[in-house]
This record gives sequence, structure tokens and C-alpha cells, in this order.
Amino acid sequence: MPRLRRSTFLVVSTLAVAFLTGCSGIPTSGPSKSQIDQASGASSASGIQIVDVTDEVARKLLAERRAGDFSKTLGHDAVRQQRLGPGDVVEVSIWEAPPAMLFGASPTDVRSGGTSTARVTVLPEQVIDSDGNINVPFAGSIQAAGRTPNDIERYIIQRLQGKANQPQVLVRLARNTTSYVTVVGDVASSTRMPLTPSGERLLDALASAGGVRQPVDKMTIQVTRGDKVQSLPLNTIIRDPRQNVPLRAGDVVTALFQPYSFTVLGATSKNEEINFEAQGITLAQALARAGGLQDNRSDVQGVFIFRLEDGKALSWPTSPVRTTADGKVPVVYRVNLRDPNSFFVAQSFMMDNKDLLYVSNAPVAELQKFLNVIFSVAYPVVTGIQTFK
Repeated sequence: MPRLRRSTFLVVSTLAVAFLTGCSGIPTSGPSKSQIDQASGASSASGIQIVDVTDEVARKLLAERRAGDFSKTLGHDAVRQQRLGPGDVVEVSIWEAPPAMLFGASPTDVRSGGTSTARVTVLPEQVIDSDGNINVPFAGSIQAAGRTPNDIERYIIQRLQGKANQPQVLVRLARNTTSYVTVVGDVASSTRMPLTPSGERLLDALASAGGVRQPVDKMTIQVTRGDKVQSLPLNTIIRDPRQNVPLRAGDVVTALFQPYSFTVLGATSKNEEINFEAQGITLAQALARAGGLQDNRSDVQGVFIFRLEDGKALSWPTSPVRTTADGKVPVVYRVNLRDPNSFFVAQSFMMDNKDLLYVSNAPVAELQKFLNVIFSVAYPVVTGIQTFK
């Protein structure tokens, strides 16, 4: 009998030692909190930055996100004066008071109701040439590109002084070929919207293209102006009038259908890719859409957001800073939900597209799994020994 007890104890001890030495083989949903913490060490080859999510960090990231809005990068003031360019077609009309010296053979201006004896000469429509010039009799070559119609009128009058009798000039844009905004992307009909002195704005361009074809909360609007490229969710532009900026000639407005998403893994109620609106969601909303943490296995101190962050977003705690080929820094944002203050921070920390939200298992949950494996193997052995006994 003592020999059987010793045999039973020996079997159980052997199994325990075997599983303790091979505990890394126990199934798990991902790295533990301590394993992620070790990845940020100076000696780690991975070079991952571990950043605790505080109110200061959340505010700085939010400020970086807001720094790139249309109002700041593209300007909010409308350009009321329309400037002409090569390819535009203009019509020049010249009035001369009697006695007319240059345009005496011209007909009387009937548009004045017949009460005026001023003579009007309407020149044939002219295309502004590649050098930006038009030609006016007795005034010569006139630089028109880059000038407004009013500027050209004053310049022609100046050139006719001393040649014509009290000349008056009217320059009319007959056909606009340069003051356009191009609207492309996921709109009803791609178009080129002509600009007028009224100062068309961003939503005017979308309306001229027939609107967007996808839900508003899934759309991102990109504006390209010269070497500047800026994007904002369409919902933000609609809600904030400052973002409905005036457009300028040559702007390209692109409507992009971008269903943003994040992936959630670990000790949450569901592990899957979850879509969210283009205007973004907070970490608190992301946790809620993932069904919350599983209270029987999650580590509330081990909530992490894996992200490839812009290299200038924060002051990184670990040097040297490892970057990817496109200048991104691999970052793990760490949240301790045991601290009540973290719930307020989670309401201002914004999720990014393609973020990975991971909740690690609690140490006691890993211990429970280990014990379950031990007992599932040891129990049949002990039962067999006792039966033999």
C-alpha cells in the first residue's frame, strides 16, 4: 500500500514537472502583458515602442489629427477675383466719345437706349495665347494671363489714352477654360466645375457632380492643390462649416469610399475585423463594439493597441527609433483599465484605420488552463492506479 501511494505521487510529480518545463506549449490567444512589456527593452531586436495611454498622449495625438484640417491647410478665404489664363476666350468692347478719332466708323451703342452718341467697337472673340496675350487695335499686345477682366480694362484704357477720345473698355469672359475644379472618385458623375467670382466651395463641387454614391459616413474627401494633399471625412465637412473651404482653379476633389476598420483579438467577447465610420471612433467605442472584455480571462491591465504610427507623432521612449520603409514607427499603446481615469482617456483616444486591438489573458487564466491540462492527464492515471489498488 505505501508502495502504491509512492507510485501515485511519483506519477503526478513527474507529470507536473513535465508540464512545468513545457508550459510554453499551453494554448493561448497571444502574448501576455509581461511578454509585450519585454518587447520594448533596449536590447530587444524588435524595436517596438511601448507607450502608456495617458490624457497627455491622447490630447497630443488628437491635436495631430486635427492639425491637418482643410481650414488650416487650404485656407478659408474665398478668391472673389477671377484671373484669366491661356486658353480662356475673351470679348473686348471699346466705347469712344464723339468726335470719335479711332473708332469713328463703329455703330452707335444701341444698348444705351439710343440716347447716347458714344460709338462702340466689339472686337472678335480672342483666345488668350500660350504666352498669355491678346491683341487690341491701337493698344497692341496686352498681357491678359494672370489678370482679372477689370485689370485688363484699365490697362487697355491706359494704352489708348491720347489716341482715342475718352475711351471706355469692357472685357468679358466669353468662355472659361482655365478656372475649373475637377471632381472625380465615387461620385454620381465626374465633372469639371467652372469657378465664378461668387466663390464656389467644396460641397458645391460635390453637388455639381451629383453627390456621392456611398453612405456619407463611409466617405472621405481628398483635395489636391498643387503639392498639397489633404483628406477629411465627409461627415466632418458637413458638420463643421469651416471645413467647407472655397476652391481655387486647378483643385482636384476626389471622393473616396473608405470603410475603415480595426481588428480585435484576445480576451474579448468577439475576435473579428470591425468596420467603423470615416470620422473615427474612440477606444471606448471600439471596446464596446468588440463586446467588452471577458471577465473570466481578460487582464484589465493588458489592453493594447498595435499601430504603425507617424514618426513625428510623439517623443518615443526607446532609442534608437526603428522605422519601416515608409517612415512609420511600430508602436504598442498600453491601457490600464484598472485605473478609473483610463476610462476617461479611452473616450478621447481615437482609433486609426487598420489598428489591432488586443486584450491579453490574465495570469490566473493561464494558470487555470495549466491546471486543467494537468488534471485532465493526471486524473485518469490516478484513477487507474486506485482501481488497480
